[in-house]
Amino acid sequence: MHLPATAKLYLLLLTLCLSACNSCLAQQQEKKPASSDGYTYKTASRGGIGKVYMGREIAGIISPAGGAWLERESREEQDKASVAIENMGLRPNSVVADIGAGVGYYTFRIAPKMPNGKVYAIDVQDEFVAALKERAAERGLTNVEVVKGGSQSINLPENLLDLAFMVDVYHELEYPKEMLQDIHRALKPDGILLLLEYRAEDPDVQVKELHKMSVEQITKELGANGFELHRQVDMLPRQHFLMFRKAAE
Repeated sequence: MHLPATAKLYLLLLTLCLSACNSCLAQQQEKKPASSDGYTYKTASRGGIGKVYMGREIAGIISPAGGAWLERESREEQDKASVAIENMGLRPNSVVADIGAGVGYYTFRIAPKMPNGKVYAIDVQDEFVAALKERAAERGLTNVEVVKGGSQSINLPENLLDLAFMVDVYHELEYPKEMLQDIHRALKPDGILLLLEYRAEDPDVQVKELHKMSVEQITKELGANGFELHRQVDMLPRQHFLMFRKAAE
């Protein structure tokens, strides 16, 4: 069927309009949260999972294959773990959770400092959980309890912890909002949540961007989940040392 020139022009314009509308709709859907949980999604960056929380793409989790890096001989020199531990405020009877304990680098350094207390070494990966149990038994540390964590829970009772800490772990949490709320529940009223994260503000910190965080981003995310900054220690070579407590209701 032969169409007049005006009709052809009309069809062309209609096609272009529909295409533009579909493109706009697709962009809106890409930016729209998948649900009311506060997360959005994008094409994953290198090293990321494509899930975004409060403007930050969540990094991929380190696998057990990276365990050797966690135990590297240069770690103390590079990150001064001993200084971080000195500033944790540990007492002989403290009850502490090492969340994302990995191979237990921090767990087995703090346990002897709390002979009358307890350390819960928590990890979500079965290989790390098995390694933690084996190492605790080898060292005869009866005050270390290994716990298999979940993606949204640390699987500990309410009102239990004096201190919960994460060392270069928070940025990898698949569900940061839910985990923060669960940690909030497990902390005592005066309990402390400590985050150590590589400094995003410092270009000299040679760590992948998604594995670094700024103080501004950390306090924004924790502030949205019932925490307020309590203490900041600026004496570590490459990491932020940020202590949070439960915000006043």
